[in-house]
Amino acid sequence: MHLLSKAEEIAHFLEWAGENGMLFEYDGSKHKIRITYEDARIAELRLPILAEYIPETGQLKFKEKNHILCMVRAGMAAVGYFENGINISHKVFRAYMVRKKQGKSQIKYLKTKGKSRAGSRVRLGESGSFFNQINDRISSYLNTYHVDFIGYSCSKTLWPFLFTPDSALQKNKNLLYKIPFHIQQPTYDKLLEINSLIQLAEIKVEDGEKAHFANYFKKNPDSSQEDDLW
Repeated sequence: MHLLSKAEEIAHFLEWAGENGMLFEYDGSKHKIRITYEDARIAELRLPILAEYIPETGQLKFKEKNHILCMVRAGMAAVGYFENGINISHKVFRAYMVRKKQGKSQIKYLKTKGKSRAGSRVRLGESGSFFNQINDRISSYLNTYHVDFIGYSCSKTLWPFLFTPDSALQKNKNLLYKIPFHIQQPTYDKLLEINSLIQLAEIKVEDGEKAHFANYFKKNPDSSQEDDLW
């Protein structure tokens, strides 16, 4: 069970939670706050990407940021540059990487079968060009704009091809932020959707702990996009 809430309302929620005996533990690598009550974890709050949390004071501050989103699946990818949440530039890439009969990418096929026929070599050639184009686009953004973070989504099978030693992503791994949503098709529309989602906060409540937050959302019915989640 989870809930999405507007960025401006998170400070109010955290103040309420603190007043009701809840404690916070910030995980900077995931940009999340773990919420505990009487030594038990009851929820996690994924912060909006434009928010900065100050653990010492428990305060949030919001500031404009520039970011790149990179979403990759076998044979398709979408890369975009955003300023303060607004898309300035984007590119969708496609490549002939999937074996039609098996529906499996050539990279995955070779990992299990080890064959290299004419069609396989074509698909592998397309794969190399595919990842080079992605990294060239990311490099172009990094060389042109100030970038605060790079959001990425890519299956682990493709990591060795996307995160090569000389790749823009590997060289700027300190900026990487793993997109916390599953992406089936990395289209332009999906790029815009993910950009909107990471600017919201997401509350995931542990099973059986819903009652801890019932009073808050009863008093603040407009603070959530419930989407049948409660």
